[in-house]
Amino acid sequence: MMLENTSATRSPPFTKVAIIGAGFGGIAMAIRLQQQGIHDFILLEKGHEFGGTWRDNQYPGAACDVQSHLYSLSFAPKSNWSKRYAEAPEIFSYIQDLVNDYKLRAFCRLNTEVLSAHYQAERCLWQLQLQDQTILEAQFVIFASGPLHIPQIPPIPGIEKFQGKVFHSAQWDHTYDLNGKNVASIGTGGSAIQYVPEIAPQCKQLYVMQRTAAWIIPRDERVYHPLEKTLFEKYDWFRKLHRARLYWSNESRVIPIVKPGIMKYTQKLAELFIKYQIKDPELAQKLTPDYIMGCKRILVSNSYFPTFNRRNVELVTEKIQELTENSIITQDGQERPIDCLIYGTGFITDPRIYMKNFQCTGLDNLQLNDVWKQGAESYYGICMKGFPNLFQLLGPNTLLAHNSVIFMIEAQVDYILQLMQRVDQSHSDAIMVKEQAQDTFNQQVQHMFEQTVWQSGCVSWYQQEGGKNFALWPTYTWKYWLKTKKPNTADYRLFNKVS
Repeated sequence: MMLENTSATRSPPFTKVAIIGAGFGGIAMAIRLQQQGIHDFILLEKGHEFGGTWRDNQYPGAACDVQSHLYSLSFAPKSNWSKRYAEAPEIFSYIQDLVNDYKLRAFCRLNTEVLSAHYQAERCLWQLQLQDQTILEAQFVIFASGPLHIPQIPPIPGIEKFQGKVFHSAQWDHTYDLNGKNVASIGTGGSAIQYVPEIAPQCKQLYVMQRTAAWIIPRDERVYHPLEKTLFEKYDWFRKLHRARLYWSNESRVIPIVKPGIMKYTQKLAELFIKYQIKDPELAQKLTPDYIMGCKRILVSNSYFPTFNRRNVELVTEKIQELTENSIITQDGQERPIDCLIYGTGFITDPRIYMKNFQCTGLDNLQLNDVWKQGAESYYGICMKGFPNLFQLLGPNTLLAHNSVIFMIEAQVDYILQLMQRVDQSHSDAIMVKEQAQDTFNQQVQHMFEQTVWQSGCVSWYQQEGGKNFALWPTYTWKYWLKTKKPNTADYRLFNKVS
């Protein structure tokens, strides 16, 4: 890592690779760089610690919907996971082990937000402006900030008058005691279905404010037996076999998504699951979605539905009208006293919004936010036309609704490494995807969405205005791996700096 500057002209410090974000993506990139013998890189993290999602989301019951052995790096495995689906503290501990094992703190600047990135075409370099107003120059820049990290806070009339406690699930206040309190929880997404069952026994009264019901399926949860953990540790082939079985099991879930005719049978089972867990038929009906299963994110929980059988838990489906100093009022005029309001409303997903304060300038003064006005697009979620030597992890159309995003991150990391090697081996200074290659790819991706459940009519965070799905990979992940296993050199242009 070359950050010292001894030049008499005091030019900005330089590093070969600048990674923005120290979550799973940034960590995976940093480890693989070291494994390839590249040590001239820096991790820039705006937070106080590594971990990204698992640093921020420490709410009660926080856990992963993907099995532990699959939600971990294949080249830096953990053999002693305690259970099939790890909870947030164990995942965060795994991340800390990675940081320590690979000595990543020596390469990271914490509490360092990148405010802007500007490409210097004549020098084939990126200039990054940091929060402390200093400039860092890098040959390659990798966005590893992830698509889900800025909390979504919906505007509620009267929120400024409310005198009780307010926080988002990703900013959980563990110093606030919920015991004996009247609590309103807004949202029924992936976070809310995890913390609602955990806090319900503490609350005097818990109101779950539901705008849209979610399809929820059972979690095949279990603790790993000590013998299994011993075998995972002693026989690497046994651990890999277990991981492979989990992968292909998850991969099969995409079949009813891309073939909606099959999904109707899966949906019938999900309806039976609701009726089995909810005693009140009228309540069960309110918790049953009115859209085809898979159109929005399918959630996984064994404990969410039974929570509504508790006397102190009420499902509220009326829209919120306003907040007063100490209550929440719905549009039917009913007023419910509350001491605490919890936003379980997820994160901002529109790339134009979550990057609104980040200026990224490519060739010919091209602004990334302007390019994305009609919808975020890239080439395999990694490269963008007009932005040489700029790469992204989990970019547009590479998130998943059925398998582990860690699989996608690893494929993208290896692809980026090959592109950087291509630059070095060709004695060039920069590389950029060709316009035609990117445009053709995005046309193919949108075509693959046709006839899937994602285009069945419901509105989800996967879509931008107009219905275009900019978030998900629309088919099997093994197909993505095959497509990104080796870059097609004909899809790229190489550049040299001006002498």
